[in-house]
Amino acid sequence: MRAAACMTPKTDPPTLKYEEDLWQSGLSHVAGFDEAGRGALAGPVAVAAVILPPHPRLTWTLAGVRDSKQMTPRQREIWAVRIKSVALAWRVDFASVEEIDQLGIARGTRLAATRVLENLTILPEYLLLDFRLSLPESPLPQTALVKGDQLSLSIAAASVLAKTTRDALMRELDAQHPGYGLGQNKGYGTLAHRSAMMRLGYSAVHRKSFVIKELRST
Repeated sequence: MRAAACMTPKTDPPTLKYEEDLWQSGLSHVAGFDEAGRGALAGPVAVAAVILPPHPRLTWTLAGVRDSKQMTPRQREIWAVRIKSVALAWRVDFASVEEIDQLGIARGTRLAATRVLENLTILPEYLLLDFRLSLPESPLPQTALVKGDQLSLSIAAASVLAKTTRDALMRELDAQHPGYGLGQNKGYGTLAHRSAMMRLGYSAVHRKSFVIKELRST
């Protein structure tokens, strides 16, 4: 059964409420999914999945994990290591700039998520997804949560891994394509990034479909 839970965003730490309900029903392999880079002008989109062990005390073990947007870069790096050390399984995969331009960002993100599912070392029994990331092609039961990275610890953990992995890649791309500040803006449309595009044109790692829309709006 698929369901979409519409809930009011909150700033409290994410919990294991959804995971515990599923664990108690006999599903021990619950995967949280989230993405990073969906709205960027450059670079791939990243999708991560995390399967946490069915232990309620993980809220203490991972007490500093939040929606990655609510964490500093240093906090994300520290907690990414902890997440990987306690997870039963985790995975990050990408959809390339070319795939995003060909398929669109929604289908490109789903492609990255499909790759994650195919490469996870443990097959999930249930998926918890941030609301914008749906997997209609998957036969696995799933629930999409509005602001899921603020509600579910598994989704929040996935958001941290997606963000830190993509940020590391963008720093590498910055060295290969200097002048755009990709290591700082991570490919998002900051004023400095847009100014660089106006001055230099777009690079091989820019999403052509996104850039055309961006330049038309300036």
